[in-house]
Amino acid sequence: MTVKKKTNLSELKEIELSSVENVHIGLVVAEWNNEVTGSLRDGALEALMHYGISRDNIKEVSVPGSFELPMGARALLKHKKYDAIICIGCVIKGETSHNEYINQSVATGLTQLGLTSGVPCIFGLLTPNNMEQALERAGGTHGNKGVEAAVTALSMVSMGQSLEKKGKSIGF
Repeated sequence: MTVKKKTNLSELKEIELSSVENVHIGLVVAEWNNEVTGSLRDGALEALMHYGISRDNIKEVSVPGSFELPMGARALLKHKKYDAIICIGCVIKGETSHNEYINQSVATGLTQLGLTSGVPCIFGLLTPNNMEQALERAGGTHGNKGVEAAVTALSMVSMGQSLEKKGKSIGF
């Protein structure tokens, strides 16, 4: 039996948020490959607003490249309480192995930052082999991975909200 691989995961799903008025999201966008990252950013913003997050509750900053995404997220966290930080970038493989070092560093940095801060830092970094693959994932045939990053962020916010409710109850 052949299982068909899902290629477009950019579907909006039902997310239960107890209060969207107080949800604050940070958005860090790499300027490098801005044709791709701009489209990912737009997808993330549209998705956040679809779920009722006010544009006023979304703080956006840009960083020069994907390697700087963890520092951009950290800078946001130093200045305000966010419920999640979405980090968007694109590192195209190219002729050298630079992409492996950058991608691994960003993944490790965002994981450590999320664990130490307690704020989900979402890995919205495309790691394609070429520009064509990047564009397919930035609103093309494979959807928009910026939408997926926003859905992931709000899913984590929802999880946190549901745990807060349970923590206020009496008993087990």
